[in-house]
Amino acid sequence: MKNMSTNELEEILQQEKTIQLIDVRETDEYAVGHIKQAKNLPLSELSERTDELDAGRPLHVICLSGGRSMNASTYLEQAGFDVTNVDGGMMSWEGDVTK
Repeated sequence: MKNMSTNELEEILQQEKTIQLIDVRETDEYAVGHIKQAKNLPLSELSERTDELDAGRPLHVICLSGGRSMNASTYLEQAGFDVTNVDGGMMSWEGDVTK
């Protein structure tokens, strides 16, 4: 599994506005503040909603601190996705957030 820092993610987001980024925190956590381009797909719903993701495009996964996103990334990688886990999660994110 690939990993990247939140700083690396921010650089990618500045260059490419259409990356496939999922936030696997629960809906209430996501509502408090999230990265604008992130789609909320809670880890608790991931196995039922995997078909909402584009398997033909790289996927970046973030959560609060990096634990849930690592679990989600492992699952998605086993399902055939090209996945990158965002280390440190939203606790390390220094960019803008949307509510």
